[in-house]
Amino acid sequence: MKHFYTLLLLLVSVTTFAQIPAGYYSTATGSGYTLKTQLKNIITNGHSPKTYDQLFDLATGYRATDVDDFYENDGSVMDMYSENPTSTDPYNYSYYANPSDKCGNYNSEMDCYNGEHLMPQSVYGSAMPMVGDIHQVIPTDGYVNNGRGSLAFGETNSATTTYMNGSKRGPSSISGYSGTVFEPIDEFKGDIARCLLYFAVRYEDQVDSWSHPMLNGTNDQVYEDWFIALLLDWHNNDAVNQRELNRNNAAYIHQGNRNPFIDNPSYANMIWNPTPDTEAPTDPINLVAFNPQPHSIELSWTASTDNIGVIAYDIYIDDVYTNFTTNQTSITVLNLGVNTTYCFKVKARDAAGNESGFSNEACETTQEENGSGLYCINETFNDIPANSSSYSDRTWTGDQGYTWNATDARTDQTLNGRAITIRNGMLNTNPDFEFIESVTITTQRVFGGDSGTFDLVINGNIIATIPYSDTAQTTTIPCNISQVTSFVINNNTNPSNRVMFDDLKWTCGLLSNEEFSQETFNIYPNPVSNQLNIQLNSTEKTQIEIYNILGKRVLTKTIHQSQSIQLDNLNSGVYILKLTQGNTTISKKLIKK
Repeated sequence: MKHFYTLLLLLVSVTTFAQIPAGYYSTATGSGYTLKTQLKNIITNGHSPKTYDQLFDLATGYRATDVDDFYENDGSVMDMYSENPTSTDPYNYSYYANPSDKCGNYNSEMDCYNGEHLMPQSVYGSAMPMVGDIHQVIPTDGYVNNGRGSLAFGETNSATTTYMNGSKRGPSSISGYSGTVFEPIDEFKGDIARCLLYFAVRYEDQVDSWSHPMLNGTNDQVYEDWFIALLLDWHNNDAVNQRELNRNNAAYIHQGNRNPFIDNPSYANMIWNPTPDTEAPTDPINLVAFNPQPHSIELSWTASTDNIGVIAYDIYIDDVYTNFTTNQTSITVLNLGVNTTYCFKVKARDAAGNESGFSNEACETTQEENGSGLYCINETFNDIPANSSSYSDRTWTGDQGYTWNATDARTDQTLNGRAITIRNGMLNTNPDFEFIESVTITTQRVFGGDSGTFDLVINGNIIATIPYSDTAQTTTIPCNISQVTSFVINNNTNPSNRVMFDDLKWTCGLLSNEEFSQETFNIYPNPVSNQLNIQLNSTEKTQIEIYNILGKRVLTKTIHQSQSIQLDNLNSGVYILKLTQGNTTISKKLIKK
């Protein structure tokens, strides 16, 4: 999420008021819910709602309010669900070129666009004027719109679906709500929050009779506590920009009313937080950095307290703010360099934007790159469905027994043997792995086109990009990710390119530290038949874990002294033995005869 925009917010407020008709907000003089009702009267007076058909006559609606005159500035449809604010958009729609761009039918992203009701129209039975209110109905890709459905907006740390611009859906990571949510990218969180705050004001007299997980059944607060905190957080941390100003002015011309939270962002806190929360959370304490891997370090700390509630912890590396943030008291910091010392600090943040001071500093050094080369997964694609040159959804059981899915894929091409060829689709499986150390895959574009990349998305997070060109290339990506529940390759940078994938494999994290093992413990025999002897040179508590070749934990035990462990129940094969003392974890190959 964007981090601290106080100055910009003030500048935006000054600029915006220059666009507002004289005296428009002259009767908005109160605070709290009194102010909310005053604003409701202002934006209801003059509101000339369009019929549903008039709304989607784009000559008078979106063609004025939602033209991209801010990012690419190319006149395309401004779609919050496909816009990439820092790079090339994955796709664009035109108001002029192709009438079929407007849905219509859709089977995947990039098929067509339609209108997304930010407050789902099922909530109010598709009634006017809500269903035609352009302040809360925006143009979006039809497939992503359908994927959002009537879900609450929220934030998720374990996305089940990630769309091309990074929007995602998955189980809520917000305290107070455990359902599935839809999370837009950071660039548009404030935009969407202000649309929904407008909705709460404009329809104050009706909203208490409607039902939805975001709503609390009242016409004053309108939204549930957790959702108010989320909206204020998004609103306060993602400031109004020129695109929103342009849209608000065009919407005023289109239907005769304005969004007050774009014109005067301070109204939000004046209504829902009339007594400003100025109390900062307490400082996090007991920060510990541990379990260093070649590209990751784990952090944990003791929670801060706050008079209202902590909503997030921000992570600093060497005193520089990073994009790592969490609402938990632990995190694995990824994508670090090998054999490098990093020093971490943590700050707590509440919904009003108050920050704690720094925690203590904790430093740790990542390990050398010394992976085992022992592959837990080695998918050759030999068992994909029968050869077919058509593009469709494909499902098969892979070499290690996992179910794989590919969308917009054909099966008749070969690379190092049979390969799956994907166009504007994805390749995914849902493993249940304790750990992935690194991923290796071979790619090659076929049938013409240009070079590009796909995203590697694990547990809903983009880990890296996978390049492709007209020559075969093999890419290895360090990951070091624990508790893997989803594995996806998607987001082709050029969705018309057709790309073969072959020999997809990953290692399951066989790391070692011979000096430590010689000084601290001894394991014998290895290979082992039935009884494994673990000799400790201290009485420190030691956790013993054994994982099979697929990354499943098959044994766990805690010991304080030398001990023998019976392995009669294990089948013959290769395993990983992990020993943990304090903040140090060592893994070694174990062979069961």
